[in-house]
Amino acid sequence: MVQLGLVGLGKMGFNMRERLRAAGHEVVGYDRNQEVSDSTSLEDLVGKLSGPRIVWIMVPAGEPTRQTVAELGHLLSEGDLVIDGGNSKFTDDKLNADLLASHGVGYLDCGVSGGVWGKDNGYGLMVGGAASDVQRAMPIFDALRPEGPREEGFSHAGSVGAGHYAKMIHNGIEYGIMQAYAEGFELLEAAKTVDDVPAVIKGWQRGTVVRSWLLDLLVLALDEDPELDDLEGYVEDSGEGRWTLEEAVNHAVPAPVLSAALFARFSSRQKDSAAMRAVAALRNQFGGHAVKKAGS
Repeated sequence: MVQLGLVGLGKMGFNMRERLRAAGHEVVGYDRNQEVSDSTSLEDLVGKLSGPRIVWIMVPAGEPTRQTVAELGHLLSEGDLVIDGGNSKFTDDKLNADLLASHGVGYLDCGVSGGVWGKDNGYGLMVGGAASDVQRAMPIFDALRPEGPREEGFSHAGSVGAGHYAKMIHNGIEYGIMQAYAEGFELLEAAKTVDDVPAVIKGWQRGTVVRSWLLDLLVLALDEDPELDDLEGYVEDSGEGRWTLEEAVNHAVPAPVLSAALFARFSSRQKDSAAMRAVAALRNQFGGHAVKKAGS
């Protein structure tokens, strides 16, 4: 049994707390929403943990994460460990690690994939940081990852920053796959040659080379709304796709699929389309991301 402090109990953090507890670990959570929180403040959370402490952060990327890391730096003690499991940009990780190192506190960055389904299915984990810190936190990673061989749901990607870098590329790939499914859906709808589009897409789930979990989620969305008419084809991007494309430019790596998928999201904010309704539905299915209802 491992004791863990968990900061941020939103869609992901709340389910992660439940999965860790189900595995027998002790989790003390903190969230500004006191209805779900186990502590009243970060200071209270740290005070409830026995040293050496491990604190996992699941708050929005950017300034909220940086502020949380800075506050924990003053509250934690030498030998403690912080894990950032949010979607921070990889360039923030060295800054966070250096700040905590000045207090004698270790740091790991962990890219987490699995969305709202992770509580039951487990989370894909990509970790950056020192091997000794990774080994120390391994009981936590093993509880969160899917059942089966560790290497199929967990990777120690490299030094600090590598975990979030790997997750960034993962999300760039995700953009392209979702866009391909969405464009196929729109073409099937537009041609009128196929009478039952949802049936065709459902029929791809077994035996075809395009089967995947994202396809399964598209089928779920179509079961609920066969023409996706209840959604507006407006799709946000949370940052990772842009960062991945920036890296492609920086390293002169051609990324036409990713760039097209990202720009398609931009176009979705100007004009509604069946393809972008499909992307919106997929993001809502796997990650619980907010969607706009048609006519709202």
